[in-house]
Amino acid sequence: MRDAEILVGYDGSTDASTALQWALDEAGRGGQPIRLAYVFEWLTVAGWVGPGVAPGVWPDDTARRQVDDLVRTAAAEAAAAHPGLTVTGEVYDGPPALVLQERSADAALLVLGSRGHGGFGGLLAGSTAVAVTAHAHCPVVVVRGERDGGPPPGPRTGPVTIGVDGSEPSLVALGFAAEWAAKRRLPMRVLHAPAPGPGAAAGAVDERAAVEQAVDPWRRTFPDLAATVDLVPGSPAGTLIDASHDAALVVVGSRGRGGLAGMVLGSVSQQLIQHAHCPVAVVRER
Repeated sequence: MRDAEILVGYDGSTDASTALQWALDEAGRGGQPIRLAYVFEWLTVAGWVGPGVAPGVWPDDTARRQVDDLVRTAAAEAAAAHPGLTVTGEVYDGPPALVLQERSADAALLVLGSRGHGGFGGLLAGSTAVAVTAHAHCPVVVVRGERDGGPPPGPRTGPVTIGVDGSEPSLVALGFAAEWAAKRRLPMRVLHAPAPGPGAAAGAVDERAAVEQAVDPWRRTFPDLAATVDLVPGSPAGTLIDASHDAALVVVGSRGRGGLAGMVLGSVSQQLIQHAHCPVAVVRER
């Protein structure tokens, strides 16, 4: 999937523009094409929300033309600012979560802003982000805006922080984190919360050994990768949120189950999407 496109959920909002900039920085390292995806969900009441175009009553040809112009202009401006990249835009009709899930099957990465309007209204607080990150067919990166507690726009130089609990999803996420860190020459910090209770101290030794064993193949694959393993007692979500202050990216696995009806995402992933201080990558096995 290295040559597959980076898909960006775009609705003209400030946070969508922040997500687009993150995606452009990402594509600038590998040369992947970028596609802006505006999902136009028709509602029963027409109106405007902020600077973008809000969904309207079907059929509303004027609103649809405005959306087309918005996406076409954003793609053209991004391409002009990054002459080495291919940037296109497309407008889709339907429920945003379902459409983005379907489109993610052909993407290398899906990038979302933390909040939006129009087709992505209430993206962070509502069900769209949960459904997309739980059921997308590719890794999803949620880029939080500065006003939501996230960092100012632009690349960060801290470690790539990955939470590993020994489950298969977390090991898949570990591979994503290692490759992402190696490509940027950033260190990787692997966090594991040891099981509490009697015998925890003795068990922690075995748990560290198991995590180190999982990391070793990636150290061999990327000899220049500086990877450390830290056992941090306490809540895994709280630990990762604290670590996100200094991280370039926090990576976690998802335990979503198939079909939008379930909308199940691990509690750690959900808390990170809402509270992390840096971009969060939620990785599922294809």
